[in-house]
Amino acid sequence: MIKINHKPIDASQLLAGITNKNLSTIIQLMAIYPTIFEFDTLEDFRFDLKIRMKAIQASVLLEESGAEFTILEDSLCNPQVWQLTKDRAFELWPNIPPHMALNDIFINGRLYSFECGTAILVVFYKAILDSIGPKNFDRIFPDLFLYNWHYHHNLSILVHEGMDYLPGDCLYFKNPDFAPNTPEWQGENAIMLGQNLFFAHGIGVTDQQEIITELNSNRIWGSMISAYLTTHIIQIDSSAYRPYSIKSERDDTDSLDNMIVGEIGSNTYLT
Repeated sequence: MIKINHKPIDASQLLAGITNKNLSTIIQLMAIYPTIFEFDTLEDFRFDLKIRMKAIQASVLLEESGAEFTILEDSLCNPQVWQLTKDRAFELWPNIPPHMALNDIFINGRLYSFECGTAILVVFYKAILDSIGPKNFDRIFPDLFLYNWHYHHNLSILVHEGMDYLPGDCLYFKNPDFAPNTPEWQGENAIMLGQNLFFAHGIGVTDQQEIITELNSNRIWGSMISAYLTTHIIQIDSSAYRPYSIKSERDDTDSLDNMIVGEIGSNTYLT
């Protein structure tokens, strides 16, 4: 269910003028889940959609960048942009703007190798950057660093358990019987791109079954316990970055810009 200003909204009104398939999927799923997706204003709702769409775009761009999957101990980065610490963390060189360092991963991806936890954070940071612009991003994340699931204190994320999966969310596939000699395959973080479509760093853009098959190929010998999609969901807290929203290139959420939430009796309408 979708609520704006505490009022339920008919998804068919929100979908009017929306042509992007992923955007339509997000709205439709929000509407049919029993979970209440509540926003103070229509613009808050639009920004949440925007940041989800940017996460989807960032996932595809990261897959196309050439950045490789590796274990934490073998992580690599562009030495002209990042310092690689003894713990294999990426830290900014002095005078390198955070947005430029982040974008370098997508431009010079073949110079980078990291595990899936870092990949998810790269996607989240990129989605925020492309939603609030470089000046705001540099102000919020002045000392940006990348190190597995350790993240900047200004990265606001929400974590919950459920099956209300939405494109732009990070989901987790667990491999209970992973082979001890390959602990990196004990599970896989993946960004949901659409219905049964995911970005999993090191596996690629694929469906749920392919991710499970890949994890199953890295189980202990003779195991009959399959990997599976868990109910663990991580998402960007869009409300934390809404005050920094910028007007960027036209996208499908623009059709929501001039709508007004109104009421007639007990019914709520968008006009």
